[in-house]
Amino acid sequence: MELLTQQFRLEDVDIRTYSPLALAYIGDGVYELIIRTILIKKGNCPVNKLHRRASTLVRASAQSAMVTVLEPLLTLEEHKIYKRGRNAHSATMAKHATVTDYRRATGFEALIGWLYLTQQWERMTELVKTGVSQIESEERV
Repeated sequence: MELLTQQFRLEDVDIRTYSPLALAYIGDGVYELIIRTILIKKGNCPVNKLHRRASTLVRASAQSAMVTVLEPLLTLEEHKIYKRGRNAHSATMAKHATVTDYRRATGFEALIGWLYLTQQWERMTELVKTGVSQIESEERV
């Protein structure tokens, strides 16, 4: 983060001024990059297979299911960020998601964005690992 700030001469902005949808915007990209990194590091395979696998983990319904597992593990501050994202009113809607799943996924992405921007890498990866493990265990059943 420091390198980006220096190289692009970015100003420090109080993260509390970001809208929950702005946090979700960055969180969506960060989460997808984490998932893609995990998948590519598991071994080389056809790109269409990587894409299908990534899609199952980044879709709103999967993120919503992850929140069910993660919510009891969140700190008070993390829960506030999640709820701000979940309750934010977006002008768009996911094509293949229920309103509930979409809103919960937006809350999850806002939390990931907040953890990323506050450089809480370890906590961010811990939550993603816990959530992904849950989704993968449900798929094996």
